[in-house]
Amino acid sequence: MRTRRLTGLVGLLAAGALLLAACGDDGADATTTDAGEEAGGDDAGDDGAQGEEEAGADPADAEFTVYALLPQGNDQPYGTTYLPPMEAAAEELGISLTITNSQYDADTQASDCEVAVAAQPDGIILWPAVGDTVRPCLQAANDAGIPVTITNSDVNPEDEDLTRGYSGPDTYGQGAASAEMMCELADGQDIGIIMINGLTGNSTAINREAGFEDTINEQCPNVEILARQPGNWNADESQIAASEMITSVGAENIQGVYAADDTMVAGAIDALRARDLDPADLIITSIGNTFLGNPLVLDGSLDGTVFQSSSWDGENAVTLMHEVLTEDPGERIVRFMPDVKVTADNAEDPDVAPEW
Repeated sequence: MRTRRLTGLVGLLAAGALLLAACGDDGADATTTDAGEEAGGDDAGDDGAQGEEEAGADPADAEFTVYALLPQGNDQPYGTTYLPPMEAAAEELGISLTITNSQYDADTQASDCEVAVAAQPDGIILWPAVGDTVRPCLQAANDAGIPVTITNSDVNPEDEDLTRGYSGPDTYGQGAASAEMMCELADGQDIGIIMINGLTGNSTAINREAGFEDTINEQCPNVEILARQPGNWNADESQIAASEMITSVGAENIQGVYAADDTMVAGAIDALRARDLDPADLIITSIGNTFLGNPLVLDGSLDGTVFQSSSWDGENAVTLMHEVLTEDPGERIVRFMPDVKVTADNAEDPDVAPEW
C-alpha cells in the first residue's frame, strides 16, 4: 500500500466555496456531517437532494465517464464546499461526472450503485452512506470490471480489496493530533478529562476515539480520561452528555475536555458555562476548525482543533480516480488529508480558514 500526504490544489475555487459554505452553515444546533458520519443532518432540505447531477467535462468531449455516489451534497455545509472543487477537477481532467446524493440512506445508495454499474462507466467514486452496507455495491462493480475509489470515509478493512484507493481524512490521525495538543498543554501535569465521542458504531467516531486514546496512553499517561459519552455529532446532545459527566465525576476533578468534532465541543463548552465554569480555565481540544470551532479558538474557549478541508476532500476524490484510470497502479492507494493543528497561534492563517 502506498500512503501519500498531499496538499493538492486546496485553494481551487476557495472564495466561492467559502461563500457557499457560509450560506449553508447550520450553526451550533445542527447535527454535523463533517467526516463521513453515517447519519445525515436534521434538516436536509431539497437542494442537492436525491437524484442525478451531471458535472465536470462535457460528455461529448470527456475522456472518462465516472459516477460519484455521495451521501450528501448542497444539502449539507460540508457537501456544499466539497462539490465545487470536485466538479472543477473533473472538468480540468476531462472526466464527465454523474453525481448522486443518497442523503445517508443505505438503500438509496444501493439503488444508485445498481444504476451506476448498469451504465458501465469508466469508474465509480464512492462515499459510503453506511460503511458496513457497501460490500454488495463493491462486489457488483468489481464483477463488472469497474474500478471503485473511496472518498471521505474509507470502507471496512475486509472490503478494501474490492477498491482501488482511498482519499480523505485520516480519522485515526485526527484523534491523535487532537491528543498531541492535549498532551502538550498538560505539560506533564496530572489532569482529569472528559471525552465526548461521535455516534456509537460509526467508523469515524471509532477511529477518532482510538487515535486520541492511544496517543494519550503513549505520550501523556498523566492525562486520565475520567468519563466518556457519545454526543452523536450534535451540540445539544453533547451539552447534555457533558453536563452528566460533570455531575458524575465532579467539576473539581475535571481539568480538560476532548470532543470528536467542533459541533460537540461547542455543546460541551455550553455545559461548562451553564455550571459557571470558565472554559478558558480548562484544556479543551477538538477536530474540524469549522465556522463554529474557529471562533472558539480565537476567543480562548477552545485550545486547539484539527483542520479538515472539504475542498481538499472533493478535489482529491477526482484526482485519485484519474490516477487510477491513467496510471493503473498495481496496489491500493491511500491519500490522507494533512492533519493541521489549529491553535490561537495560527487560527487566522488563510491556509486553515474554515470552509464549512
